[in-house]
Amino acid sequence: MSSGPTLENTSPKGGAWGFLIIPLVLLGVLLAYLLTTGGGLGSLSGPPVEHVTVQRVTLPDPGTIQLTVVNDGPEAITIPQLMVDDAFWNFTAKPSNTIPRFGSAVFTIPYHWVAEEAHLVALMSSTGTVFEHEIPVAVQTPRFSGDLLWRFALIGLYVGIVPIALGVLWYPWMRGLSRSAVNFILSLTVGLLVYLAIGTWLDATEFAAELPTFIQGLPVTILIALLVLFTLLLLGRREKKEGERPSNLSISYRIAMGIGLHNLGEGLAIGAAFAAGEAALGTFLVIGFTLHNITEGVGIAAPILKKNPGLKHFMLLVFIAGFPAVLGTWIGGFAFNPVLATLFLAIGVGAILQVVWEVGLLVSKDEQKAGKHPLNWTNFAGFATGVMVMYFTAFLVKF
Repeated sequence: MSSGPTLENTSPKGGAWGFLIIPLVLLGVLLAYLLTTGGGLGSLSGPPVEHVTVQRVTLPDPGTIQLTVVNDGPEAITIPQLMVDDAFWNFTAKPSNTIPRFGSAVFTIPYHWVAEEAHLVALMSSTGTVFEHEIPVAVQTPRFSGDLLWRFALIGLYVGIVPIALGVLWYPWMRGLSRSAVNFILSLTVGLLVYLAIGTWLDATEFAAELPTFIQGLPVTILIALLVLFTLLLLGRREKKEGERPSNLSISYRIAMGIGLHNLGEGLAIGAAFAAGEAALGTFLVIGFTLHNITEGVGIAAPILKKNPGLKHFMLLVFIAGFPAVLGTWIGGFAFNPVLATLFLAIGVGAILQVVWEVGLLVSKDEQKAGKHPLNWTNFAGFATGVMVMYFTAFLVKF
């Protein structure tokens, strides 16, 4: 009787590695040839392609405008002239007004801007290409101080920690609910998390649009969100032995972390808006954020209704979910960076989607134990309620 085919060791042997290295060497030779000689394509080359992005504008004092400019074109670019409000103006550039590809420079313009009015700055390259950037409302950039640090912290406190803590205070009442009502609350949590995921995604894409072109903001945002989602799903599988699910307290912490990343982005946007003079915080806005974010506390408390984890865990959950709003307001107000904002928000999207998956499994498992189908009108009503509450309360906080 003949035996079946056997699998041979197909790992590369010594000589086979040469077939990996030779193409790489030849590729290097080709690239060197193209860089040094142009490969005979010189006659086809046209005028240089130039593009710059104004990364940040600061107004440190009433007589100065500072622009941080990034060269995201394919070649180095020189900015010999600059205009403010259609008039040529003197400036200094550090480290130089010639910016290499992927490089940046800070342009300082001694210009007496008018408070609360718009100004137009135009950068002119050595080839005559003009890049315009509008300052919609001229307001002096906040300087770091203890008083301003405390004021920004109050904003984060109002929009993050306070409403989440108020939502958690419903915990004792929710513990007395029936099994079906608890699943309604969990489904409501899924609804508000889905809304937060969409909102966080839109905020991330908005910040990504401000990034230099070479960073490829939108694809990077998608990839980071997917990588975080799959990483958390894989880690979740290893946390427990096969057949077991993560504890409900663990799910609450993940909800708090996802909400915290969303609130970090919210704080970044608010801090940047106040630093640029584009928003005015009033009592109405504080009330709006309280109403909008109070359901986040409900979502954090929902998975742990069957077992009280103790006051220490509740305080930590509120801190994890709410304090990032304070941190985001500080960063947005004093040192806004769209790269970090995009990164944090993309991570937040992936984290929130993973929590949606975990809470959905929690509801599904409980319904199956009771002999019911997870997709029923009670759970659907909870999901729809969560989405609608977040949507309609958002009317009060969009500015």
